[in-house]
Amino acid sequence: MKKYDVVALGELLIDFTENGKSNQGNPLFEANPGGAPCNVLAMLTKLGHKTAFIGKVGEDFFGEQLRDAITEVGIDASRLCTDKEIHTTLAMVHTYPDGDRDFSFYRNPGADMMLNKEEICEELIKETKIFHFGTLSMTHEGVREATKEAIRIAEESGAIISFDPNLRPPLWNSLDEAKEQVLYGLGHCQILKISDNEIQWLTGEEDYTAGVNWIRERYQIPLILVSMGKEGSRAYYNGSIVEVKPFLQKNTIETTGAGDTFCGCVLHYICEHGMEDLKEENLKDMLTFANAAASVITTRKGALRVMPTREEIQNLLVERAAE
Repeated sequence: MKKYDVVALGELLIDFTENGKSNQGNPLFEANPGGAPCNVLAMLTKLGHKTAFIGKVGEDFFGEQLRDAITEVGIDASRLCTDKEIHTTLAMVHTYPDGDRDFSFYRNPGADMMLNKEEICEELIKETKIFHFGTLSMTHEGVREATKEAIRIAEESGAIISFDPNLRPPLWNSLDEAKEQVLYGLGHCQILKISDNEIQWLTGEEDYTAGVNWIRERYQIPLILVSMGKEGSRAYYNGSIVEVKPFLQKNTIETTGAGDTFCGCVLHYICEHGMEDLKEENLKDMLTFANAAASVITTRKGALRVMPTREEIQNLLVERAAE
């Protein structure tokens, strides 16, 4: 028996999200804890799973806030490192009327980039069923080396490896470099969660199934999930393609963390049911639950601290089934 259900590595940062205007008419920003890997872990922890995070923050007020936040939601923060010289990474998030977002990062450098190979805890990774990572920990040489070392340990210990590219173009020297690292990730995962625009960018295919076929011609990935925003989601597993419509909310505020919430629910399903012999009804159940959870998070500001409970997700499923 492994000690952890899911261990993730990557960025932990402050998302400054717009929250109204001051009396002088200036925009107000709320300092929300963020970062895709920890959002995924927060959803898993809310569903009762044992999780741990590997990453780095600055020795500053925001770093303390982030350590407290992930500890508060139940994520093991014992391998969250601290940098004395470099400040915690910050992101300014501009939200458009339809809930979509634009990011401006303060990360040149940021503490999350400073994680190095020597700070990777081998014992922690050996003790997890699933290891999850993205590409923000692959934008620069030192943290890229650390990420690849963690992947190596996870592979050797027999963990299922989950990958979400989570492309953020402003953080890369070039999109060619980004593509090279995404392809590396594809070569080392059994679960791929990829968004509609990412699959089109990566493969040059407008049709998502054609994009998945492009990936599968090159990499043997058993389970590929395509998140399609307001169009719902798809799962590609063996010869099956299952699509589930979204749960659209009238009171959507923003989409921050929706993809991470979805990903966390997928990993929750795999923790409970494994990867073997998934039938179409299994895939449909998995996507339906994940879509419902993702829709709940769009009605809340931030993500990490406000993940939906199992009861909230089930209530939405019952409510929609009755419509």
